[in-house]
Amino acid sequence: MQKLFSDDDRFLVQQVRSELDAANIPYLVKNEYAGGAVGELPWQETQMELWLLDEQWLPKAKQIVEALSPADFSGTWQCTACGETNDGQFSLCWKCQTVHDELALGDS
Repeated sequence: MQKLFSDDDRFLVQQVRSELDAANIPYLVKNEYAGGAVGELPWQETQMELWLLDEQWLPKAKQIVEALSPADFSGTWQCTACGETNDGQFSLCWKCQTVHDELALGDS
């Protein structure tokens, strides 16, 4: 067995699980119900973990995880429409409401 993924965001872990199911990749979930013990146990021991049952699936499973990992929008970006500087966490320009270029490219 090989640990594949763990995260504080249980919704993200569920997304990865759904994609693994869709790809028929066998896995095991650890700490699925340990979230209720936060505060009694160290937080690291309460995170849901996804473990691959067979390491031959590792390359495909890693592709799935990478595809679902949130994009890093730290820093700032400049709007191509009006030239205004925006904080990285925003997907629209605050001044003209133009979609961030990196997000717009994903729609085509």
